[in-house]
Amino acid sequence: MKRVNLLLSAIAMVLFSVSAIAQPGDTPPDAEPGKCYAKCMIPDEYETYTEQVMTKAASSRTEVIPAEYETVTETVETKAASTRIVTIPAEYETVTETIETKAASTRLEAVPAVYETVTEQVLVKEASSRLVPVAAEYETVTETVETKAASTRLVAVPAEYETVTETYESDAASSRIIPVDPGFTTETETIETAPATTKWVRRKADRNCLSADPNDCLVWCLVEVPATYQTVTRRVPKPCEFQTASDGSCFREEAIPAKMATRTRRVLKTPASTREVEVPAEYSTQTRRVLKTPASVQEVEIPAVYETRTYRKLVTPATSRTIEIPAEYSTQTRRVVKAEAKTEVVEIPAEYKTISRRVLKSAASTRTIDVPSEYKTVTRRRLVKQGGFTEWREVICPADVTAATVRQVQQALRDAGYDPGPLDNIMGARTKAALVKYQRDNGLPVGQLDLETLRALGLR
Repeated sequence: MKRVNLLLSAIAMVLFSVSAIAQPGDTPPDAEPGKCYAKCMIPDEYETYTEQVMTKAASSRTEVIPAEYETVTETVETKAASTRIVTIPAEYETVTETIETKAASTRLEAVPAVYETVTEQVLVKEASSRLVPVAAEYETVTETVETKAASTRLVAVPAEYETVTETYESDAASSRIIPVDPGFTTETETIETAPATTKWVRRKADRNCLSADPNDCLVWCLVEVPATYQTVTRRVPKPCEFQTASDGSCFREEAIPAKMATRTRRVLKTPASTREVEVPAEYSTQTRRVLKTPASVQEVEIPAVYETRTYRKLVTPATSRTIEIPAEYSTQTRRVVKAEAKTEVVEIPAEYKTISRRVLKSAASTRTIDVPSEYKTVTRRRLVKQGGFTEWREVICPADVTAATVRQVQQALRDAGYDPGPLDNIMGARTKAALVKYQRDNGLPVGQLDLETLRALGLR
């Protein structure tokens, strides 16, 4: 730590040596002529404060809550109730009957249609009309037209000058009028080229400098510089009788007549149009077959079919008698429906069984747990005010540092508990060291015998 302090002190002395030479524009604010100023080293001011520092930020964690299950017993349907179709077979009985082998019937025979040929006129294209364009008619006419409209233009009028005699009043000097050629006015006046100012003059360090290096105690004094003046001559133009431009020149407005020209052009006499022409219809002769008698059907009787059988009969009967021959029948055996087949619905009951299974009682979930931040208390130092050779202070001008002043400083340092050495009216090494230590201990600007240090010591 001691080495760091020594290094900082060395750097501060170097900065003090560099900043002791004032640069252009680096001057004390609100300076007064006749007073001297110097840059002094202002020590840094620190303060100690305590604060809470977060060592671990607040957070949250998520915990998983597992799902809960329970076992339940229930009866479940393994096979749903249904119905089935049961077929009941038909019942037959044997009967004997006589049937006709082929009944009498009718059939339909097609009668072809009858056609004939006819000739007729057929419309191929209907009558219509079409539009025939009629060309437009033109004629040539000659007329006078304006090629450029009448306008105005601005003509520059040379400026005229006159000689006038005026008296100009100046803050620093008077003015006089020198007449020149007719038509012009020449004014001669004295103007201020540079106002009165003040400038800084560097004074060499005197024997009372607190530093061993004379460049550390350079003193700057504010000196007044008088104003400077210069005489100038200028010409004054006459006022314009017409319009005045932005640059001071004169203008007048001059009329420009319109320009005319003769031209020949074609104009429309009769506009183009159309006329309607009738187009007759077109016909063609066509021969085609037309239906005379439509096709039809007729009913044809089909006689019953009989079969011929041979049998024996009496040619010469012993007696004559008529023998009836009964009809012949064939016996066929077939099954007829005694009772129609039908179906009936038979109920099939549902089937059930008892099972045990696990059901979800409470679903799995999560919950968020907040974790608070962690803090610790630390003590730190922070800079309250930046020091260094950055502030101008009013100091005693070298010519005003007398032996009596030095003796008062030595006595005040001794009264404050510092050792300035003997009271010999000389700003020696011991006196300078005591004065610098007093300035550091009391937070005063270090390096110059400034007015703030004198007031702290109780001196005027």
